[in-house]
Amino acid sequence: MASPTSHDSHVFRSAYPDVAPVELPIHEAVLGRAAEYGARPALVDALTGTTLDYARLDHLSRRLAAALAASGLGKGDVLALHSPNSVLFPVVFYAASRCGAAVTTVHPLATEAEFARQLTDSRASRIVTVAALLDTARSAAQRAGGITEILLCDRADGHRSVLDLTAEDHPDPAPEIDPATDLAALPYSSGTTGAPKGVMLTHRNIATNLAQLAPVMANGPGDRILAVLPFFHIYGLTALMNAPLRNGATVVVLPRFDLRPFLTAIEQHRITEIYTAPPIVLALAKHPMVEEFDLSSLRRVLCAAAPLDAGLAAACARRLGLPAVLQAYGMTELSPATHVVPPDTARPTTTAPRAAGPPPGAVGTLLPSTELRIVSLETGRDLGPGETGEIAIRGPQVMRGYLGRPAETDAMIDPDGWLHTGDIGRTDAAGWLHVVDRVKELIKYKGYQVAPADLEALLLAHEAVADAAVIGVTDDDGNEIPKAFVVRRQGAALTADEVIAYVAERVAPYKKVRRVEFLDSVPRATTGKILRRELRARERNSTVR
Repeated sequence: MASPTSHDSHVFRSAYPDVAPVELPIHEAVLGRAAEYGARPALVDALTGTTLDYARLDHLSRRLAAALAASGLGKGDVLALHSPNSVLFPVVFYAASRCGAAVTTVHPLATEAEFARQLTDSRASRIVTVAALLDTARSAAQRAGGITEILLCDRADGHRSVLDLTAEDHPDPAPEIDPATDLAALPYSSGTTGAPKGVMLTHRNIATNLAQLAPVMANGPGDRILAVLPFFHIYGLTALMNAPLRNGATVVVLPRFDLRPFLTAIEQHRITEIYTAPPIVLALAKHPMVEEFDLSSLRRVLCAAAPLDAGLAAACARRLGLPAVLQAYGMTELSPATHVVPPDTARPTTTAPRAAGPPPGAVGTLLPSTELRIVSLETGRDLGPGETGEIAIRGPQVMRGYLGRPAETDAMIDPDGWLHTGDIGRTDAAGWLHVVDRVKELIKYKGYQVAPADLEALLLAHEAVADAAVIGVTDDDGNEIPKAFVVRRQGAALTADEVIAYVAERVAPYKKVRRVEFLDSVPRATTGKILRRELRARERNSTVR
């Protein structure tokens, strides 16, 4: 494992040797060994069984690139990829890259207005979508303007199909791509605050991050990874698409998370690794349906994208018969990874010293070529091991910036290249990072800081609680206080007073939950992050009434 060492000014550095920046376009960085892997299955549709081997994946991406280039897609252009997970999603992504174009990935459930804003901001010229989402894509294109064509991964009248384009005969494009400056991907992120912004990730950013992950990514030929988290999100794009395909593994694709098909896919396809978010870990730990399936093929479960309670992780690991649920840390603006819990932290390697396993709740140690500072929220000074402050990162995975927003870029990346994440955390003496919460989500109760994630973890440990979220609300005296939104487990008779008493017995007085509201479900993003803004809006509306 990589246990960082701290140097002057409390800069933490990885114990792994540095990696050289990868000066390759992303399609070459990922598919450079496709011919070697040849007939090995690269992508399998979990629902239909449709399979693309590595040779076919490489061939289709080349043929589609030739057709797209013949229709005018080239360097500097942006293609909007608006699709749930499918075996053709990577084909389209790598084809656009071969043309020298960047891909802006769009949430399949984006509204017409949200989609149009992203099209306008990214200056996309083409959309690739699916028939089920075509009406939204058409309306968004009309609102945004500038879209020359809408293509489909499947088929619908009046639109060309990606499948048909791969059968056309055109010369291969040969754009001059500068991996250091040219964009490979343009995902949208709200960053530390505000409206979604285009995150400029270069070919070097993404390809080098894959090389940084190599010492701790255990998959390779013979491994089967279940891709249920969305490819459109940088977590899925890296952990479920680029990294396993770079390593020769098989990616089994599901279009969305639904527990029964998810468990069925693990059993039928003998999945060896799953990459998850906290709601999936919660289901694996607590849902009775899990007992109906043979999940013995699983060798590794990793969770990222949102804080995961250590107790919940341990419960999931026990149920699955695994040593641990591993964690990782990163963000879209970091391509995305900076920390990972290695799959075998007790085994010495040639690249890192022997070390004990991760402490409960740790999200990992620094990846190669990555530096970390913990910055005081009060004074701005660097903090040492065990002290809590804002996480700042420097390394080759730091984004080029926000598209068209130099002021917001400068606010996040300082002149020395440190990206200030807006996350609060601490690093122990062995280099394990613990993420506490977001800077903007801390509740300030009479001057004391309360982390919602801590209270949520405590609530999830209650046997009658299926899910929970906590935000700060204002009481009658103008103080900010913690309010819990709780989802009862089916059949449970849990009252607000019981919730308040349960928390009060287990936390310092200033951390107590002081209001409770019961919901049918906690609003979450596809990645599992709690959508606190929706809860705040709900609170504002109830106050107005």
